[in-house]
Amino acid sequence: MAVQVITLVVFAAVFVIAEVRRSHIGIVMFAAAAGMGLLVAGLPLDDIVAGFPVDILVLLVGVTFFFGIAKSNGTIGRLVDRALVVVGDRTAALPLTFFVLTGVVSAMGSPLGGLVMAPIGMTVAHRRGIDPMLMALAIGTGLSAGGFAPTSLFGIVTWGTASAAGIALNPLTLFAVAIIANLVLLGASYLMFSARSRVPVTAGGAGPEVPGDEEPPVREPFRATHRITVVAMLGLVAAVVVLAVLGAEPDVGVLAFAFGAVLTLIDPDSGRGALKEIDWSTVLLVGGIITYVGVLQEIGSVDLLGDLAASLTVPLLAALVICAVCGLVSAFASTTGILAALVPLAIPLVQQGGIPGWALICALGVCSSIVDVSPFSTVGATLVATTVDEQERPRMTALLTRWGLSMVVIGPIALVGALVLPAMAV
Repeated sequence: MAVQVITLVVFAAVFVIAEVRRSHIGIVMFAAAAGMGLLVAGLPLDDIVAGFPVDILVLLVGVTFFFGIAKSNGTIGRLVDRALVVVGDRTAALPLTFFVLTGVVSAMGSPLGGLVMAPIGMTVAHRRGIDPMLMALAIGTGLSAGGFAPTSLFGIVTWGTASAAGIALNPLTLFAVAIIANLVLLGASYLMFSARSRVPVTAGGAGPEVPGDEEPPVREPFRATHRITVVAMLGLVAAVVVLAVLGAEPDVGVLAFAFGAVLTLIDPDSGRGALKEIDWSTVLLVGGIITYVGVLQEIGSVDLLGDLAASLTVPLLAALVICAVCGLVSAFASTTGILAALVPLAIPLVQQGGIPGWALICALGVCSSIVDVSPFSTVGATLVATTVDEQERPRMTALLTRWGLSMVVIGPIALVGALVLPAMAV
């Protein structure tokens, strides 16, 4: 037990020290993971290094490279121009629009499939002067809501795990709870970030919009390269949906690499220009954090937190603690893996009686997902990496960290209070 406690304390200390010293948390955390794993936990170095999330690296690099080509050759700019013409002056509706679009894509089997909307949404935000934080949260909450559809991975894993444990849970109830919770968060995002505005960018991307009665900039026409890129973008989305329908879990990163390879062969100049769009800083940040979390999971620190929660004599307090543990771990690791690993922690509470199973599982599932905008997770890292203005990325990292970690506390209190407590009173 001492080893688990030491590694948890060091994990928290690295965050504080790296922040105070303004050092790269990912690099420091990777070194700490190696040190704790070797010297304290006695793990083989190969096991420690194996915790580095290569799949997330492939996802981040593949997606940012693919859409970097679309940005470099001007395709995204032309698509955004036309989208903004359709929306007209209803700029405030754009985050809600991307919430719905991301939710629809995420509901089609793979929640991470919704990340294909991130580069487009963040570009639209830049062009319309929308706070990128608002657009990022709109995409993140849309992904979380759609991911709990009965046809998508979060919903399937949560409902399936509960069903296997004999807990009655209607998958549509789970989906409805996820939608409502994320819509509330989107509403809070509007209140917190819609007031921060910038001067919108013109269609050409070179300066402020022309005010008053002056003629708007001429829209650039679509050429062969742009049409091919649009076909590739549609092909990426279609591939994600088809593979999900066929029962395979699509790897968005690998698919993005495949389509990106085709585009760079067609237009090598855009391929070279897209290389600078890859946000290696974010890749290292996520890699270091998740490597340390892998050490924590390997030595049983996460199980220790779950056991402590289950040992509490007050069921409602135990429910709060379990939801908080799931949220905290999910902020730094795979939500799907956390749902499969930690949903069973709720079973002893349900079996003891007094805690309605459906309410606790719904709360636990959503708590594990709403923290995903943390920049230490796949979703948050992608949102930071696709932020158009590089000067905004440090601000985005800081705000998404605060938002994600605040959800570790706010999520359990709100969802247990709204679901578990009333159900216990019935």
